[in-house]
Amino acid sequence: MARKKECIAMLLAGGQGSRLGILTKQIAKPAVPYGGKYRIIDFPLSNCVNSGIDTVGVLTQYQPLELNDYIGNGEPWDLDRSNGGVHILSPYQQIEGTQWYKGTANAIFQNINFIDRYDPEYVVVLSGDHIYKMDYSKMLQFHKEKEAACTIAMLEVEWEEASRFGLMFVDESGRITDFEEKPKNPRSNKASMGVYMFTWETLRKYLLEDEANENSSNDFGKDVIPAMHAAGERLFAFPFDGYWKDVGTIDSLWESNLDLLNPRVNLDLTDNDWKIYARNTGAPPHYVSPDALVQNSLVAEGCMIEGKVDFSILFANVTVEKGAVIEDSIIMPGTTVKSGTKVQYAIVAENAVIEENSVVGKRPEEMENLDDWGVAVVGSGITIKSGATVLPKEQVDADREVK
Repeated sequence: MARKKECIAMLLAGGQGSRLGILTKQIAKPAVPYGGKYRIIDFPLSNCVNSGIDTVGVLTQYQPLELNDYIGNGEPWDLDRSNGGVHILSPYQQIEGTQWYKGTANAIFQNINFIDRYDPEYVVVLSGDHIYKMDYSKMLQFHKEKEAACTIAMLEVEWEEASRFGLMFVDESGRITDFEEKPKNPRSNKASMGVYMFTWETLRKYLLEDEANENSSNDFGKDVIPAMHAAGERLFAFPFDGYWKDVGTIDSLWESNLDLLNPRVNLDLTDNDWKIYARNTGAPPHYVSPDALVQNSLVAEGCMIEGKVDFSILFANVTVEKGAVIEDSIIMPGTTVKSGTKVQYAIVAENAVIEENSVVGKRPEEMENLDDWGVAVVGSGITIKSGATVLPKEQVDADREVK
């Protein structure tokens, strides 16, 4: 029998990440590389262990193989424990047959038995596609003090961004008085971060009721939390003012990576007080030749650089040949950029080959019409043949010949 835990975490990592296009064609969104040596899922896992939460259920569904391999036994995050630790929870065959997770609430509902094993007083539900550092133990303390049924982490966003989020109205005590889900004309800028702290006994009851409701979409934001609110449960907003980014789109993933190079952005991943842990690549140190020019960039181990790299992030084992130029771009592990090639404002996925004298992406100031500009994306394992061009906004998921 598992030992009782005060609080366990359930991490929703099953999303297809369709807004990330070809980057999630073969891997789940939380397994997408980030910041030179991390993957997106490193953030919630590290937040858990730094917050003293040592039992984490990771709910996977779409293309889970690489994510499962990456998490392994949980050792990089100190989650390889005999009591608790990290558990991969995929939809499983039941007597009535196999059922995919229908929504965020249904995913937790299908794993009630897992949660009950630890008999927790509290459950924190997390998303696997956000970049942020947060102490969940402070949120738990707040939740207890307010005697809340549910506490939602809240971030004040720019008003022009507010319509992209689920928004909350909050009184002076922090209690949530109303909700708006992605309204066209927002009346609040207090956004839900998709981090929920629940009192388990209460959540369990609402999950059972939600599952029995045939008209429900089985989603926390659309169904379970509004039902709790309508029943008069105590719902509170926990204010957060640090760095937080939903990296669910190509543009936001590109921006969030390059935020690491901006001294004005408060996101230090090496801070020993709140370290973000990751699985080590085991690559040797990187090599920068005397002829290379590297400035304001992040270069991971195993890279061989002979060309020019400016304001870019290079993951492990990237090769940049002499005469190649990389600017304002993200180059994922194992990719080779050959001589005479120019890569600008682009994301190049793992193990791609950009052959000689190719052009990938373009600077916005070189565009006649800014509406045509966007981040260019080259998919995993793709070859861009010598002299070929990848236009801004284009996503290339097959080898590119010269047109």
